[in-house]
Amino acid sequence: MSEYQAAAELLRALASPLRIAIVLRLQDGPKAVHELVDALGAPQPLVSQHLRVLRGARLVHAQRHGREVAYALVDTHVSKIALAAVQHADET
Repeated sequence: MSEYQAAAELLRALASPLRIAIVLRLQDGPKAVHELVDALGAPQPLVSQHLRVLRGARLVHAQRHGREVAYALVDTHVSKIALAAVQHADET
């Protein structure tokens, strides 16, 4: 896969306001699903669906802690990209 194709897939995975919000919430460290639901004010099934997309794109990973599943960014690059996009949109 070319680097351009990989970049396009990354941007496609971020192509949702809720997924951008999730990524930005995770930049401070791992969060359980219920923490993301509370912080974002979105229904749990919707947050879980978007987390599946981010996992499929290998942008986040999950770790089970008893009955809870915590999600974390694979690396900080993705949060920098999301933050730059939000800042750019705010400037226009």
